[in-house]
Amino acid sequence: MKLSALIAELNITAPVTDREVTCITDNSAKICRGCIFVCIKGARFDGHTKAAEALESGAAAVVVNHDMGLENQLIVDDTRKAYTLLCSAFSSHPERKLKLIGITGTNGKTTTAFIIREALEKLGHKTGMIGTVQNCTGDRILPASLTTPDPNELFGLFDEMVKSGCEYCVMEVSSQALHQQRVAGIHYDAAVFTNLTQDHLDYHGTFENYMAAKHILFENSDTGIFNIDDDASEYMMNNSACRNVTYSLSDNNCNYSAKDIRSKASGVKYEIVSDSNIGRISFRVPGEFSVYNSMGAAVCLIELGMDFRETAEAISSCSGIPGRMETLKLDKPYTVIIDYAHTPDGLENVLKSLKSVAEGKVIAVFGCGGDRDKTKRPIMGEIGASLSDIAIITSDNPRSEDPKAIIDDITAGVPKGHKSTVYVEIDRTQAIRKAISLASENDIILLAGKGHETYQILSTGKIHYDEREIVAEILK
Repeated sequence: MKLSALIAELNITAPVTDREVTCITDNSAKICRGCIFVCIKGARFDGHTKAAEALESGAAAVVVNHDMGLENQLIVDDTRKAYTLLCSAFSSHPERKLKLIGITGTNGKTTTAFIIREALEKLGHKTGMIGTVQNCTGDRILPASLTTPDPNELFGLFDEMVKSGCEYCVMEVSSQALHQQRVAGIHYDAAVFTNLTQDHLDYHGTFENYMAAKHILFENSDTGIFNIDDDASEYMMNNSACRNVTYSLSDNNCNYSAKDIRSKASGVKYEIVSDSNIGRISFRVPGEFSVYNSMGAAVCLIELGMDFRETAEAISSCSGIPGRMETLKLDKPYTVIIDYAHTPDGLENVLKSLKSVAEGKVIAVFGCGGDRDKTKRPIMGEIGASLSDIAIITSDNPRSEDPKAIIDDITAGVPKGHKSTVYVEIDRTQAIRKAISLASENDIILLAGKGHETYQILSTGKIHYDEREIVAEILK
C-alpha cells in the first residue's frame, strides 16, 4: 500500500516522499526498510528516541506526536490512535466486513463471549472470537496473550476471520485496550456491559478512570446491552450514542428480566421474559452470575435479530468454558473446581454459588497477583476466609514481588474469628496438596485465580503450571 494512501487515513498532510509501505510497527526491534514506525511513549520506553534511527534504517516514515525536525515525519495528536488506524488501513479494514460484538466489564466477559460465539454457531452463523482464553478465526483456534490484542495482531485476526468466511466476531474489550486506543476507529454492532467492581486500579489509578475507560466502548456502538442490576450501568448508559437495552434479575422496569430462577450444582434454569416473548434457558454452570452471563448473551443475540426461542435453545445447549467453574473429572468422593476468580467480586460470586449447592465443606485455595492493585488483597482475604469453610492462602502470579509479602497483605484482611480455618502455604502446589488432604466426601475444593492459565509468573520468569496436571500428579 502506498504511503500517501495511509497518510490520508490519518486526516493529515505531510511533505513526504511517496513509496510502497511494507508494514506498520511500534516495535523498534522490528523496524525494517519500507515500514512505518509509530513512536509510542510507554511507561518504560519512548519510541520517539528511535525515530531518527528508524529513518536511517530505511523506514518509509515515522509517526510522532511533536515536530522532531525529521524528513518523512507524520505529526499526530495521539500516536497510539494513529497506530491502530494505520494497522486497520494496511489490512484493508477487515473489521468493516464483520458484524462486531464487544463485551466489557470486570467479570463475566470471557464466559459471555464463549456463550455468544457458540450460540451463533448453533444458529448457523460462522463466528470468530477474540478474548482472554483463546482467539478463534473460524475453525482455527489460536493462543491469546492479551484480552484485547495489539492492533497489528488484532487486525490480522480480523483479516483471517474474513478470509475464513466468518460473519460475526465477538470480542472481549478490556479497559486498558480502550484507554490505549487499541480499538480506535472500530465500530460495534452491539456491546454488552456485564458489571464493574474494583480491578486494574494499579493501571487506571482511580475507579472513576476505570469507569471512563469502559464507557468508551458504548460511545462506538449501535446498541448497548446493560446489566442494570449493577450500579455502574447508569454511568455507562449516559452520554453514549448507542441504543440502550437493559436486563435484570430483580428490576421489572427493564427490557428483559429473569424469572423463576433455580440453581443447583448442575447449573441454573430460568425464564427470560420481554414485553412480547418468554423463553426458558438452562445453563450448565451454577450460580447467580451464570444467569447474568447467559442472559446478557441472550439479550445481545435477540437484539441483533436472532429468534427469541431459538436463541434460548441455542444457549441452553452451550458447553462449559475452560477455567470458568471447570469441574475436573476425578474418581473421588469430593469435587475439584478450577475458576479464574481473581477479583474480590469474582471470588465472592463463586464462593456464594458453591456454598449454596455444597453438601459438604467448601475449601478455597486462592492468592493475589504481584505488581497489581494491592488494595484488593485484604478484601480478598476477608471474602475468602468468610465465605469458605477452609481457606488456604497461597501464591498466584507473584511476578517481581515477594510472595510472602503478598500473602501478608491478604491475611491482613482475615477476620479474627476465622483465623483457625485459614492456612497459609506459599507454594501453590503444596497449597493444593493441603486442600486435597483436608477434603472429605461431598466437599468442594475451589482452586481460584488461575482458571484457563497454564503458567505461573515468578520473579525469575514464566513457568509451565497447569492446575489440572498438578491435581492429577498429587492424586497419583
